[in-house]
Amino acid sequence: MQYKTINVRSAHRNQMIDITSEVRSFVRETGIGDGLLTIHVPHTTAAVTINENADPDVPHDILGYLSKLIPQHSGFRHMEGNSDAHIKSSLVGCTQQIFIRSGEPVLGTWQGVWFCEFDGPRNRRCVLGACEC
Repeated sequence: MQYKTINVRSAHRNQMIDITSEVRSFVRETGIGDGLLTIHVPHTTAAVTINENADPDVPHDILGYLSKLIPQHSGFRHMEGNSDAHIKSSLVGCTQQIFIRSGEPVLGTWQGVWFCEFDGPRNRRCVLGACEC
């Protein structure tokens, strides 16, 4: 298994940051032809997802609807005031897996890998791991 940690800096409380180019670069660096890539976010108020990266309205709509479903100030008991971020992280998820085929991550034409920040701005980490199968 080969690993790499990338740093992600968010500028807003809720933000989706396209990390597809970093993911593609890592896969190429590994030299793996066919295998499996795991992307993991080791934070309780952030997540990772795969979705469209061609239209900037898509991440805007995703964040807007999540904020509508789970508003920041909803009388949560957690004292830090970021319960909404914990819930959003749990719903989106902290790990994604992608097949590697012929040295490239298997993503659809419109798919990209997004780091999802729900409690920013912050400096975050995202761990990439790949193995040959």
